[in-house]
Amino acid sequence: MTLPVYEYLLLEQRDHALFVTFNRPEVRNALSLAMVQELMSVLEAASTDTTLRAVILRGSGGHFCAGGDIRDMANARARLGKDDNDPFYALNRCFGQLLEMAEQAPQVIVCILEGTVMGGGFGLPCISDVALAHSEARFALPETSLGIPPAQIAPFVVKRIGLTQARRLALLGESLSGDEAARLGIVHSVYSSTESLEEALANTLSRIKRCAPKANAVTKQLMLAVGKTDLGVLLDDAARAFSDAIQGDEGIEGTTAFMQKRKPAWATERESEA
Repeated sequence: MTLPVYEYLLLEQRDHALFVTFNRPEVRNALSLAMVQELMSVLEAASTDTTLRAVILRGSGGHFCAGGDIRDMANARARLGKDDNDPFYALNRCFGQLLEMAEQAPQVIVCILEGTVMGGGFGLPCISDVALAHSEARFALPETSLGIPPAQIAPFVVKRIGLTQARRLALLGESLSGDEAARLGIVHSVYSSTESLEEALANTLSRIKRCAPKANAVTKQLMLAVGKTDLGVLLDDAARAFSDAIQGDEGIEGTTAFMQKRKPAWATERESEA
């Protein structure tokens, strides 16, 4: 993937993984509309890049993301009434589109969570495939204490941890530690040091490399369709996907490698550079 230069994101490709770092440390990486649009542009480009198997989202300056940028709210208020468009609707809905795009990405989405994880920043680990947190990270849904609902985030939080816990967090504006976030299922594991968190990320990327990229993408699609598609239709689709896969290049290579007691090709690509 050819990496463009962005104003608010730092991009780096390492082997099969694209590292995307939010780079607004002066505001704890608050999500401005421009930053959201940049991230959507990255995900759109990555979606067609078959060399990428993982996208890692993290923040600079010791924080993941402090949520929406209050300056965008002020700008939207200044535009209110100047035409028939609703600037608040457009601003809010754009972030929801980002969450939808990230959730549907064919790659494995990994969130590395440190420091502040609030508001919109809370929504991103809820759509991730793997979420790893530092024990000192602080998670919060403070929107209702500011007089607004967590509008675009709420459905993804409910899907992640269930309605009962999501209501408690949102309606009380609760703050959580990394350990509490793991207990609720927001994150998968928690680490007490930066070194152990980085080691866990390296191990995660190593495990992702063992899995066939097309098979991973199809598996995500099938899992995300649960509850949205009639079960019989979903199982029909799953059977067709299985048949296509086992007759395709990955299925043939995977079964051949197993019989020959060797690693499949996708697990050894660029191994000497990793």
